[in-house]
Amino acid sequence: MGVDLSVVIPAYNEEENVVPLYNELHEVLPALGMTYEILFVDDGSTDRTYQRLKELHDLDNTVRIVKFRSNFGQSAAMKAGLDYAAGDRIVTMDADLQNDPYDIPALLRKMDDDELDVVCGWRYNRHDPASKKFFSKGANHLRKIFTQETIHDSGCTLRAYRRECTRDLELYGELHRYIPAMLLWKGYHVGEMKTNHRDRSFGKSKYNWGRLFKGFLDLQVITFWQRYSVRPMHVFGGAGIVLGTLGLIITGYLIIMRLFFGFGLLERPLFLAGMILLILGVQFVAIGILADILLKIYYGQNQRKNYLLEKIV
Repeated sequence: MGVDLSVVIPAYNEEENVVPLYNELHEVLPALGMTYEILFVDDGSTDRTYQRLKELHDLDNTVRIVKFRSNFGQSAAMKAGLDYAAGDRIVTMDADLQNDPYDIPALLRKMDDDELDVVCGWRYNRHDPASKKFFSKGANHLRKIFTQETIHDSGCTLRAYRRECTRDLELYGELHRYIPAMLLWKGYHVGEMKTNHRDRSFGKSKYNWGRLFKGFLDLQVITFWQRYSVRPMHVFGGAGIVLGTLGLIITGYLIIMRLFFGFGLLERPLFLAGMILLILGVQFVAIGILADILLKIYYGQNQRKNYLLEKIV
């Protein structure tokens, strides 16, 4: 049965935080006058996170749990939460208590007042270590350059969505950071508002160098997907034509020099460069054709999940 609002919360080793977070949500959500559910996604926690969530579920049937068999990462957990959320509107947030549940009513009001499909939280006054804030600012700057998306804080998990926005989102790696860019590309109306950000009281951050590097690689994927996902032939074929034409000009010039002026070819590096450019041109065109074929298969195949469920409570 559907509800008005789903609050989706990925959690990995947050046994000390999930109960205080639930208590705050239990104060905020009933005052909205909406039917709601609180959907926790246990991303293969190795501590007692699931036991704490099960205790909450036994006390309150608005609490639902999606439990992974193993740790598949935040993007997969976010995808599962969006897949299994029953609400007409969905709010996502972290389980570490740094996002403030009391911002949820303001997010929903802004969605209605500004007729937005998505409202992103902006951690205007972040309570994180200086190193984390430094790298986050750099990542946001790169993202704006590559995607032309102007949201200030794409890494903030606290967001409100209309349900239709979350359908068919492909999330893997660190792509949950680029959801606003993906939705803008699809034509949805995306806005933002300043939200409260709090110190982490328990547990430790899951952010590290590995996630930063993976996020940068995923940014390249998002950029390519935004610009060329409909016709990858446009980028590969275009590069192939440029390289092939340049190679053809070079080899044609050298052949004319050989036939009419007696210049040798084999000992000239320029001839080798021309042949390589010709070969690369043909290969890039072939890659473009194959990419177009694969894209048709991708859009035609059945939906596949990038996670494995153990149970749904």
